[in-house]
Amino acid sequence: MSEATQNLPAETGAPRWPRALRRGPMETVATILIAAGVLMLLQPFALVLYTYSFVTTLAGVVMFTIVSRFPD
Repeated sequence: MSEATQNLPAETGAPRWPRALRRGPMETVATILIAAGVLMLLQPFALVLYTYSFVTTLAGVVMFTIVSRFPD
C-alpha cells in the first residue's frame, strides 16, 4: 500500500472529530470543573466562591454527561 492510503481513516467519507473535542480530554476538563465546584463549596473564606459553587458543580456534571457520548 502507498503511504498516502495508510494514513486515511477507516471511514473515508466521514469527517474526523477534532482531537481537542474527544472524550478523554473533555472528560478530564469536566472532572476538574466538578472538583473545583466541590472545593468552592467547602472553603470557608470567600462568600463569592461559595455562591457560585453549585453552578460550577452543576456545569461540570452536565458537561460530563454530554461529553460521555463523544467518540474516543
